[in-house]
Amino acid sequence: MNEIGPLLAFVVTALVIEITPGPNMTYLAALSLSSGARTGFAAVAGIALGLMTYGLIATFGLTTIIDKSPLLYGLLRWGGVLYLLWLAWDTWSIGRNAASSDEVNERPWPAFRRGLITNLLNPKAAVFYIAVLPEFIRSDNGSVMRQTLLLSIIYVAIATLIHATIVALAGSLQSVLVTANNRRIVRRSFALMLVGIAFWFALSTGRAGSS
Repeated sequence: MNEIGPLLAFVVTALVIEITPGPNMTYLAALSLSSGARTGFAAVAGIALGLMTYGLIATFGLTTIIDKSPLLYGLLRWGGVLYLLWLAWDTWSIGRNAASSDEVNERPWPAFRRGLITNLLNPKAAVFYIAVLPEFIRSDNGSVMRQTLLLSIIYVAIATLIHATIVALAGSLQSVLVTANNRRIVRRSFALMLVGIAFWFALSTGRAGSS
């Protein structure tokens, strides 16, 4: 019974964090609208694996190294920004060069890979496990490692549920909104969204005194 209070508080906190609009939400909505729910769900799986990877790293106490190293944090931050900009360019180029509308549909495996890499290059994911998750760990509830792992699993499950819901809603609109005539417009809009996400990511992950 002692665990229920902190656990419930963590669930509410995770829900609030995940329903707040952010890069994952925007990316998944745009991707699913452009390429369909199947591709969107593949990206969700990649994002979940990326988040759980950080959860496992946090379980063994290694996220603190990232937080305390300006070099590692900076490499993650700018690596993520550059990767998002590359995705934007690749999306724009496909929309420009594709010979038919069928060729601009992104496949599930690349979407999975991109979702995974984007989150592995996201220092905010590491910061969540450093700054937020430890607040819900209690010394009188047993092993810190076990509690960290449990909370990580709960967080990834909540994030995945919300992401999957976004994909399902956006994917259901694809056949209505995305036709052969406006598919290129959607792809290019998607590319511009990725550019916006990249700049938002750079600003939101900056630290005082960092370049």
